[in-house]
Amino acid sequence: MRHDEHGDQAGGSPIGGHLALWRARRAVSVEELAARTMISPSRLADLEGGRDWVDRRGELAVLAGAMRLDAGDLTGQPYSPADEEHATVRAVAFQLRRELAETGPAPPMGSVEDLDARTARILAAEAAGDEHALALALPGLIRLGDAVAQTAPTAARQRAAELRVRGHVAAAGLLRRVGFRDLAWMLLHRARPGGPEPVSVLAEEARLLIDMGLPEFALSRTERARDIGGDPDLRLLEALANAAAGRREAADRLLRQALGQARDARARSAVSAAYVVVATETASADEVVEHARSADLDALEAAGRSRVLVTAASAHARLGQEDMAAGLLVQAEALAPLRVRLDPFARELLAVLPARTGDPAAAEAVRRIAQRAGVR
Repeated sequence: MRHDEHGDQAGGSPIGGHLALWRARRAVSVEELAARTMISPSRLADLEGGRDWVDRRGELAVLAGAMRLDAGDLTGQPYSPADEEHATVRAVAFQLRRELAETGPAPPMGSVEDLDARTARILAAEAAGDEHALALALPGLIRLGDAVAQTAPTAARQRAAELRVRGHVAAAGLLRRVGFRDLAWMLLHRARPGGPEPVSVLAEEARLLIDMGLPEFALSRTERARDIGGDPDLRLLEALANAAAGRREAADRLLRQALGQARDARARSAVSAAYVVVATETASADEVVEHARSADLDALEAAGRSRVLVTAASAHARLGQEDMAAGLLVQAEALAPLRVRLDPFARELLAVLPARTGDPAAAEAVRRIAQRAGVR
């Protein structure tokens, strides 16, 4: 069941509004929900009244679990399209379902080289946070990957299979972010070849489970992936899963290990960005801001930079620095517009920041982003 943000959402932040609606429908009092979640009645009232917001995966999971809901029932995903590009991104779910049912056009002719080049463009769009480009290209890439994997010469068959898996994982990632999690699972299951499980599939399954509020199950995927090896970002994902499960010491240990093994600026910047996201789950807003200031944003791709900026914006807002938060959110949206507008935690800020920001120009800039995102 979904309640998008253009429909019957109550007041407050998007998550707080949906929480209030579900509480009313389930006849659960604030006091009863507080007892189930160990979240104070005053904070729950602030969430539902728009005076506070959710920025921790762990807290979202606790709220959803206490109400026996999927996390998407509280975030409102998948969101109703707010513009033409958003409509294109949302429509990718229909197109990919058609591919899974094999009712689309006949598979195109192509070579492993064609598949390699198109996959490289997909991975570049993913790193840039360009959801629109991904939505336009992924259905055709899935078709091409299926066809080339079946027709490639024997010498190129393994490469074709690897590229096919990459395409499926990228498609599952987009579907996860948009909110079509069941379809993402189907694609990941379809991506598996007959041999050993690809690490990339296990890693995307872990991301999906974290977003679903199931970090313990995500850790089982990262453990299996670690046994196979080959993904330098695996420890960062495992750290996030531990943080979402409330295990800060384990998360910090994994980040220290990852930093010790980082061999270049890209790897070190990825670890510094992970520190910011992990701190949001387990530490104070001051610590999040400190990590964000230490992060080497210039070494990150646009998707990674926008994620750090959104996380830092929330921390600054919690410290009463709403003007700074607004500026960071505007920067993030400029880097990866749809990635930010479709991020549930960014949407929380878009809903609450305009009324809290003292600088009229900054408040108006955030309000315009909120309008583009369809957040009221």
